[in-house]
Amino acid sequence: MKFKYLYTLLTLIIALYFVPASAQTNQKAKKHTTTKKKPVKAPASVQKAAAKNLGDAAAKVAIDTVKKSGQPSDNSSLSEEIVVTTAYKPVLADAVKIRRNPDLGDTTPFIAPLVYTPIDKRLEQNNEIKPLVAMKRPAEQDSIPTNNYIKAGLGNLKTTYGEAYFNNGQDQALQVGGYLKHFAQQGSLYDQNSAKEEAGIFGKSVGAENSISGRITYNYNSNYFYGADEQSPLTPVQVNKQHFSTLGAEGELAENYKDVENDFTYAFKLKGYTFSDAYQAKENNLVLSGFLNETINQFYVGASGSLDLSTQQDSLYQHNYNNSLIRLNPYIKFQGDNYKIDAGINIVDQFGGTSDFYVFPAAKVEFQIVPKYVRVFVEAKGDVNKSSLLDFYSYNPFLGENITIKNSVDQLDFSAGLKGTITAGLGFKVSIFRNSVKDMPLFVSDFDFTKGYNRFTVIYADGNSRVSGFNGELDFKASEDVDIFGRMEIKDYQMAGNIQPWNLPKFKLTAGTILHITDKIDVSGTLLIRGSTQDPYPEKAGSTIPTTINSFGDLSGGVDYKINNRFSVFVKVNNILNGTNQTWLYYPDYGFNIFGGVTFKF
Repeated sequence: MKFKYLYTLLTLIIALYFVPASAQTNQKAKKHTTTKKKPVKAPASVQKAAAKNLGDAAAKVAIDTVKKSGQPSDNSSLSEEIVVTTAYKPVLADAVKIRRNPDLGDTTPFIAPLVYTPIDKRLEQNNEIKPLVAMKRPAEQDSIPTNNYIKAGLGNLKTTYGEAYFNNGQDQALQVGGYLKHFAQQGSLYDQNSAKEEAGIFGKSVGAENSISGRITYNYNSNYFYGADEQSPLTPVQVNKQHFSTLGAEGELAENYKDVENDFTYAFKLKGYTFSDAYQAKENNLVLSGFLNETINQFYVGASGSLDLSTQQDSLYQHNYNNSLIRLNPYIKFQGDNYKIDAGINIVDQFGGTSDFYVFPAAKVEFQIVPKYVRVFVEAKGDVNKSSLLDFYSYNPFLGENITIKNSVDQLDFSAGLKGTITAGLGFKVSIFRNSVKDMPLFVSDFDFTKGYNRFTVIYADGNSRVSGFNGELDFKASEDVDIFGRMEIKDYQMAGNIQPWNLPKFKLTAGTILHITDKIDVSGTLLIRGSTQDPYPEKAGSTIPTTINSFGDLSGGVDYKINNRFSVFVKVNNILNGTNQTWLYYPDYGFNIFGGVTFKF
């Protein structure tokens, strides 16, 4: 009996273990909707019978009533009673780790912050060609800055040459320096000697608002009166030595340039010199000049003026001869995109030995006819040309004593022409002119070879003379290494009275070139062609026909070779054609001459 209850207990335990699992499996497989009936509590007798046959009940519950296809096993209704014997316990699989390391690199692109700085600059409506700003040359890595140099050379015709320059260095606020120059030659003719000496010191200080500059110079030139009449070679001439000594000084105060609108600018300058020669001629000069200018949009209003004081002394007049001028030039200027107008007057008061008062026009108009290339201009002006001993002797060093001082007057100088650029690097200027000049000075011979006197003098064409002509200028800068330039003058003279344009050429051409062959070799050349002139001295003894001085051409050149950053050599050649040129009658220029030397920088 005890075994019977033991078997019953074991059967109950097995049923409680397997029946829930079988019910869960049948519930998963059955996907159809079922209608659950409310369970009705069975009588106690029925429950006991069920308990006895618990093994059969468990076996019946385990029967699968659903086919594998998901449909019921028979054609009975889908409504079926399902008895849930235990709660559903889902079973989860173990978690699978993602074996991947995170990317710690920052792949976000960097965007720099943008900063905009507006340019505070006024837009100028001005298409006129302006000077180009010099481009800074890149510093050489293997060079040492040099502020000083010395040049020395020798050549034929007993040529001696020397030049020295000294400077304090690269200081933008202060510049101080000095220079020395020497050049002497001895020609093939008797006492055809000349020498030039120059010395000077200078300085400039640049402040916050103004700049102050000044210089002191001294020039000493000497030559001999070697001119002789070829028809009377035995006539002794007064071969005397002449020398000119000039000591000068100047100082200037100017406002620094500012690129601002409606700017007020000014400058003042004081300069003077004292001049003397070997024959009691003396001249003192002092000039105070300046200008004031106010800019108002496209208008420029201002005035310039000068006080020019001079005194001369010569053997002809032992007392001081006063020759002074006061100039005042008020003006107004208009400047637009395609035009430029200068309107003003030039007021001149002459006092001292002669007193006169003049009012001249000072006007100029420019108009652009081809944008950025060609401008047409018309100009009308007048002025008093002050005569001075320094200018006369500098132009003709063979002048004698007792030079008459008389100012000439440009009553009206009229010119018109074109200027601009044809292509890149090719600039030009052509103009026609007609000048009315009162009391024009002329250099003429004052020879008296019976006494051996071989000097020149100055005369004046009393009355109004007219000078008409054509000027042409050309500058071709093909590249940084090639520069060719030239100027041509053609003039026609209608002199006052029965006088001729003595020693004034009607044609003159000057040209030159600068070639940078390599970084070490530079070549330069100049050409001068001068037309024929006439001097009133008789062509033959007893004749009244004036002497004609033939036209000539003079060609010169030079070569510079840079050895290193400190040393270089140079060669200069003058009068390559070896012509017997005569700028002044019976005073031929030096023949072919060549000299060379060395330059040292430090």
